[in-house]
Amino acid sequence: MNPANRGIRNAFRNGIRTLSIITILSLSIGLSFTMLVANKAVSNKITDVKSSIGTDVTISPAGFNPGSQANNALTTDQLKKVQALPHVTSVTEELTDRLSTTGSSTPSFGFGRDNSSSATTSLTSPVTLNSSGKGQGGPRVFINGGGSLPTNFSLPVSFVGTNTPGTLNGATVKITSGQTIDGSTDSNNALISSSMASKNNLKVDSTFTAYNQTLTVAGIFKSSTQGDNDSVILSLPAEQRLSGQSGTVTNATANVDSLDNLTTATNAIKSALGSSADVVSSEEQADNTVKPLNSVKAVSLYSLVGAIIAGAVIILLTMVMVVRERKREIGVAKAIGGSNARIISEFMVEALTLTVVATIIGLLIGIIAGQPVTNTLVNNSTTSTATTQAGPGGRTVQFNGGNNNGGSAGPGGGGFGRELRNNGAVRGVKNVKAEIGWGILLDGFGAAVLIAVVGSALAASMIGKVRPAEILRSV
Repeated sequence: MNPANRGIRNAFRNGIRTLSIITILSLSIGLSFTMLVANKAVSNKITDVKSSIGTDVTISPAGFNPGSQANNALTTDQLKKVQALPHVTSVTEELTDRLSTTGSSTPSFGFGRDNSSSATTSLTSPVTLNSSGKGQGGPRVFINGGGSLPTNFSLPVSFVGTNTPGTLNGATVKITSGQTIDGSTDSNNALISSSMASKNNLKVDSTFTAYNQTLTVAGIFKSSTQGDNDSVILSLPAEQRLSGQSGTVTNATANVDSLDNLTTATNAIKSALGSSADVVSSEEQADNTVKPLNSVKAVSLYSLVGAIIAGAVIILLTMVMVVRERKREIGVAKAIGGSNARIISEFMVEALTLTVVATIIGLLIGIIAGQPVTNTLVNNSTTSTATTQAGPGGRTVQFNGGNNNGGSAGPGGGGFGRELRNNGAVRGVKNVKAEIGWGILLDGFGAAVLIAVVGSALAASMIGKVRPAEILRSV
């Protein structure tokens, strides 16, 4: 009988032992394959995220908090230095302000600007707050420190002055009616969202008031986010004049000519602005986005290595036990002319047979458990990175009670839209799909063969040390 047939038959000589070994080994291989699937899925997601990064550099005042009024600001003169830097093709500048609706009560803990006539608008926000937590009525409200919203409270409206009205908070503005405005011209023309227009019964050429001035609707744009629905777009010079903030900018975005020059340009911008601004490139943002995935990748890799080692140890101990049991059989085989290579090959085939059977079961376990385990690892890792939690009615808006110092937190200005997109980025990172193709199946099978070879290595050395004469004398 050739070594292959003999090895296969030997693998099933003891049914109970074979079943026990295959069960334990299949669980180990199943865990190995599951971790391999998770590692591959997360690695692919990281590659996709990094390959989709743009060439933008975000510039904001040092320590800026979108929900606070107590902030420093950048200036147009500072940003002129940025525009003049090599590899910087354009700089988008924004000045964001929040105005209360005329007649709307302001919460005692402070929200938006004060309620003087110069800081109000006739517009009513189309965003409905959901303080009860029931239904799907919009962003949900929690108030830390007690307190409640006045019955006639309306969410403040964001007025965004920008030199590039074609974009808002990084998203392209799609005009559905009327026309866009010139971001460099000081005029009282404005762009409003279709939701804002519907809420306030406005159309192109209609007028409304803000900052005690009459503004004209030049165009109406379509928005897919509540933050942008709550925004009014003006030219940067107009917003600076109306709000009394001449030369002021609350945030900016520099575009670099290529990804190869992104790091160089980012460092140059940081050097030009110094400690007065926080500068983050899209590459750094991508790194921050995938940071939770890197931890999942590390965990899955360590688990994969651990499971492979466990499988190898299982086979190792099994084959050591088998060699000890069959020591006399090995000695007799050598005495009648059997070579070490032939006998070792029989035991390796036996180990490989047990491993292959366990691998088939383990691969089935991995195929079934791959996606759920990947989702669990990713969700647990990224949950801690989410800055807000979504309530039944939408995004959670948190108000800090008892704060009368202008440092209120809430969905005003650009913060609301940006935080919504940040949460969308977290949800996008969580959406990791485990794809199991022939390549990963072959990788899993290769790992199983490695387990069999490594696990039978020590047994092979033990077989080589068996002396036929000693065995025959002991018979």
